[in-house]
Amino acid sequence: MIPVMKNEPAVIRAAQLRRDYAMGGEIVHALDGVSFAVERGEYVAIVGPSGSGKSTLMNLLGCLDTPTSGEYHLDGTLVSKMDETALARVRNREIGFVFQTFHLLPRATAQRNVELPLVYAGVRAAERRRRAEAALERVGLAARRLHKPNELSGGQRQRVAVARALVTEPALILADEPTGNLDSRTGEDVMNLFERLNAEGDTIVVVTHDLDVAARARRRIVLRDGRIAADETTTPVAPTGTA
Repeated sequence: MIPVMKNEPAVIRAAQLRRDYAMGGEIVHALDGVSFAVERGEYVAIVGPSGSGKSTLMNLLGCLDTPTSGEYHLDGTLVSKMDETALARVRNREIGFVFQTFHLLPRATAQRNVELPLVYAGVRAAERRRRAEAALERVGLAARRLHKPNELSGGQRQRVAVARALVTEPALILADEPTGNLDSRTGEDVMNLFERLNAEGDTIVVVTHDLDVAARARRRIVLRDGRIAADETTTPVAPTGTA
C-alpha cells in the first residue's frame, strides 16, 4: 500500500456536502450531509444502490456540479464555491476521468485521444506527443498508439481512456462504472490495471454498483439515502490475471 504523506493535503476533503433538487414541487435531498476524506495514494470504491446518491456525489467530486451547501477541497483547494470557468480548469488539470462508455473520438487515433486534455491545456505539440506516448506505455498500449477506436477491443479502448486520464498527471483518477461495458475477463484486466496504477502512486476513486469491482479497492464507502452508511477499510480481492 502507498504510504500516506501526512504533511500533504488530502486529495479529497468533503465536509457536510448537501445537494438538493426541486422535483415536482418537492425538494429532494440527493446528498444529505456527506463528510469524508481521501488521502493521497488511496484506492477507494463508492458504492450504493440506485438512488443512493453516488452519481450525485461523483458529479460533485468531479467538479461537474456544485453542492447546495457544504465544502469540497480538492488537493488542498476549495472548489465548491468556484464558478464554471474555474471548475473547467480544475477538471482539466486535477481530475482524470474514466467513463463506462469510454468517450473516445471515433476518428482520432489512440494517441490523439490521449493528447486531448493537453490540447485544452495549451501544451505544445511535441510535449503532448511525448506525454501521450508515456501514458499509453503505462497502460500497455504503446504499440497501438496509431490505431483508431474501431480498430481496438473494448478493453483496449478503456485502456486508452485510462491513459487519457493519466496524461495530465492529475491529483485524482475518478472512474464511473469503468467495467460496465466490458465482459468479465476484460473487466478483470482493467481492474488489475487500476491496482497497478495505485501501487505506482495514483489516487483512485471508483464509483460503482458492482460489488466485485468494489472488492478490488482498499476502502469502501457505502451510500444509502444520500448519507454514508459505512466507511470501511477492506482487504482487496487478489487479482486473477495480469494487467
